[in-house]
Amino acid sequence: MRIAPEVADALAAGVPVLALESTILTHGLPRPRNLDVARDAEAQVRAAGAVPATIGVLDGVARVGLSGDELERLASDPDVVKLSSRDLPVAAATGVSGGTTVAATAHLAHRAGIRVFSTGGLGGVHRGASGTFDESADLPALARLPIVVVSAGVKSVLDVPATLERLETLGIGVLGYRTLAFPGFYVADSGYRVTHAVDSPEQVALARAAADDLGLDAALLVANPVPADEQLPPDVHDDALARATAALVERGIGGQDATPFLLEFIRDATGGASLEVNVAVYRNNVALGVKIAAAIAGR
Repeated sequence: MRIAPEVADALAAGVPVLALESTILTHGLPRPRNLDVARDAEAQVRAAGAVPATIGVLDGVARVGLSGDELERLASDPDVVKLSSRDLPVAAATGVSGGTTVAATAHLAHRAGIRVFSTGGLGGVHRGASGTFDESADLPALARLPIVVVSAGVKSVLDVPATLERLETLGIGVLGYRTLAFPGFYVADSGYRVTHAVDSPEQVALARAAADDLGLDAALLVANPVPADEQLPPDVHDDALARATAALVERGIGGQDATPFLLEFIRDATGGASLEVNVAVYRNNVALGVKIAAAIAGR
């Protein structure tokens, strides 16, 4: 693992550092929009007085903090793969390049000493998991990583109530940011509730410090809803999701192909509006993440 000098210097000096994932640029957004969004996110962090640490893998080497050229390479290479934490050793052995998922990004951020990580949406329990056992590696990874993760809940194509149950079972604290409504990524309210809400970045920092003092090594998940005026209209969302789910069953698509199919169907059904929500979600989570990083650093 290589830590960029800027990131290492910031961590040593107590300057706030925010970890950012790379799958949003390798697999989450179309080219060349992906690179623009990644650059904008880093600029957003710098403008707030913090240091961005976009995390990815190049030629088998996990990198915490990408240079401009490295960012461009990941965003433009059509052969990059998606890497979860279990894939990192194999990537090192084979020399592949890829974007890191929430699980891998959180692991590498923690190894580097970064306390806060902003992403778009967390992985979770898939629909029908009672028969397929299809659950994202993000969940067990966060159960053993004492960091703060800012996300807009989980995508509504997943089994939201089952995901919340698994988060509870794994001991991952879920804090609604100024709300008790658990967000559904594209929409501010998934229809399900969380137990706890926080009102400020400082409260998140206090909660993380208390968890550390108590020896609780699971992540704290800050569920940060997309602003209501930037979400998909709930009726549009519900209609697109219902049609996407019906199409999935009709075409017999399952396994690892199910989620990409559902997301692509929703994107097409909304005329690309869901893509714009994706960008808004990420920007909103970066804005909150950098404030939490500053609060934890005491800045």
